[in-house]
Amino acid sequence: MGYIYVKEEIKPPRVHHSHPKIEMKHKKVIASSLFVIGVLFLLSAVVPILQYQIEYSIKFNQVLSPLSNSFSASGSILGESGTDFTQLSNWFVTDQSNLSQVTDKKTQYLISIPKIKITDAVVEVGSLDLKKSLIQYPQTALPGQFGSPVIFGHSVLPQFFNPKSYLTIFSTLYKLKQGDEILINFDSIEYKYLVEEMYEVLPTDLSVLEQKFDGRYLTMVTCTPPGTYLRRLVIKARIVDF
Repeated sequence: MGYIYVKEEIKPPRVHHSHPKIEMKHKKVIASSLFVIGVLFLLSAVVPILQYQIEYSIKFNQVLSPLSNSFSASGSILGESGTDFTQLSNWFVTDQSNLSQVTDKKTQYLISIPKIKITDAVVEVGSLDLKKSLIQYPQTALPGQFGSPVIFGHSVLPQFFNPKSYLTIFSTLYKLKQGDEILINFDSIEYKYLVEEMYEVLPTDLSVLEQKFDGRYLTMVTCTPPGTYLRRLVIKARIVDF
């Protein structure tokens, strides 16, 4: 009995062509998603600043000036894009003569602020790098002496606050209130200070460095609103136990 072989016809694979309307719909979805993400990122930066202005800034004594003088030369509340504000030498736009006194001989001590969960943060005298520590401004009094140590710290948007990171350590300094404790451990002695006053000044205002020798004080300074370089927040405290 003979067999008949039938050759199967091999059809070329079907090519699925995307419909132009479907492609356009996908592009619109992607574009809309990117737009929403961009808006969310923008809001995450703007909302904390507005919240600060509404909830906290009204309790500070602010030094007011025309809006044009409050902003940097670039016109941005975030400051000059090329300026490194982790370096203390870039914080003052006028006299910086005291910074020339910085030497290789450095003194360290520890500061704790229980209200904002800062514990044993290092304060360095004779340094300029705010990425590595808090910094006491040169030629200001040491803890326990008559006068006032003036301590500078870096801040960013509050949602990025980390009490262990010196880049973010003073981001919630504005949450302090009158009567809150600040503890300093210097030369094996613990000094306790209580917050007395909080106010804001412009970056050009060097009064934050002034020394009053009628008592033992403490001054802490950071940029404000957090995440910008628009003004300086100043916290003043007085020693109560040493």
